Amino acid sequence: MARRKHVFISHHHADDAHVSRLTSMLARAGYEIRNSSIRAKPANQRRLERGLVSDNTIKRLLRMKMSWASTVIVIIGKETHSRDWVNWEIRKANELGKRILGVYARGGTEADIPAALNDYGDAIVNWNADSIISAVEGQDNSFKKPDGASREPTFGAATSRC
Repeated sequence: MARRKHVFISHHHADDAHVSRLTSMLARAGYEIRNSSIRAKPANQRRLERGLVSDNTIKRLLRMKMSWASTVIVIIGKETHSRDWVNWEIRKANELGKRILGVYARGGTEADIPAALNDYGDAIVNWNADSIISAVEGQDNSFKKPDGASREPTFGAATSRC
């Protein structure tokens, strides 16, 4: 029987394919991810690009989706660090008391880590099923470089809430 976890996968829209690859990789390892993140259909993407959906509506929807999840996984791709919504999602996840985990997509570098992930992340791991599962389960709180070598976290904040 597969282990199951409810997560919200924060990512740049251009990295949608990495979301599918991540969930498939974890499923092959016997770990079922139920992802509540938003992947805009083409019609909705056009509405967003034309400004027909207010930021408050998007924030409300994202907050509801994140509330359901126990962990927020941030896919670190080439443009992730420059995405305002990814940084907003990470800050909101911290406010909601969620575990926040960064995962390097193939080709992702330390320079691609969003500022909010450096401030609030609980772990950053490379693209490896065992590492990701261990970090999602809270067994691995390490900060890694894309090649798997250790790196120091850039903050010292406690992760528990009173």
